[in-house]
Amino acid sequence: MIEILLIILFIIIVLLAANVRIVPQASAYVIERLGGYDTTWGVGLHFKIPFLDKVAKRVNLKEQVVDFPPQPVITKDNVTMQIDTVVFFQITDPKMFAYGVDNPIMAIEKLTATTLRNIIGEMELDQTLTSREVINTNMRSALDVATDPWGIKVNRVELKNIIPPEAIRNAMEKQMKAERERREAILRAEGEKKSTILVAEGQKESAILEAEAEKQAAILRAEAEKERKIREAEGQAEAIRVVQMANAEGIKFLKEAGADEAVLTIKKLEAFEKAANGNATKIIVPSEIQGVAGLAKSVGEILK
Repeated sequence: MIEILLIILFIIIVLLAANVRIVPQASAYVIERLGGYDTTWGVGLHFKIPFLDKVAKRVNLKEQVVDFPPQPVITKDNVTMQIDTVVFFQITDPKMFAYGVDNPIMAIEKLTATTLRNIIGEMELDQTLTSREVINTNMRSALDVATDPWGIKVNRVELKNIIPPEAIRNAMEKQMKAERERREAILRAEGEKKSTILVAEGQKESAILEAEAEKQAAILRAEAEKERKIREAEGQAEAIRVVQMANAEGIKFLKEAGADEAVLTIKKLEAFEKAANGNATKIIVPSEIQGVAGLAKSVGEILK
């Protein structure tokens, strides 16, 4: 009897241990009872009724990344290219994820391919190559709306790679090479232009400096010539002043010595004789001296 009780106790312990579940962080368990949805277990310790409850699905609530293979798409201008995408999604409702769609990952892949074809089909090749951000945003919005009934939230969609046909790639490479050569030619021309401008400006500055130097030299020469003439005029004026002072001193001496009118007249004639030896072309002789000219001549001959 004791052995039977021990066996029953062992079976109960085994059943209890087999039906205890610990749900880890960022996970959820979908529980079915008698084949129908019963509840969703969150993080923690749970116990299911043996033979009645069943863990139908274990759901990962972390953000997940799916890298889909390249998909052939056709642009508006009939260019076929290969585009592969990366989808970042997160399960927000374990129940809807478990019962909303069969094989949700495959469903997201097919939905991504059809959405991508619809978006690229309205764009031309050049626009497709330069509008990655627009395509990513439109795809994320479309996928998020479509996957909402499945309990899935699409957080981000990225175009991993865009592969145009080989002929288009060759044409693009030639275009890029021509563009690089054009930019190089423009840069070279701009450099030569700047160099020419700098040389011309240098020559201009040099000519201006030479003109300024010549102007300053001319001004200095003019000032020096002016100073020379002023000093020469001052010297001549000083010489005239000295001569006049000497004449005045001589006349004063004659007067003090009691010289008569005849001597004074002779002195006047000597002064006119000196004036006649100068640069003057015309000499005006006072009338009172003309009358005694003959007398002065006679006196001069006697003195000889």
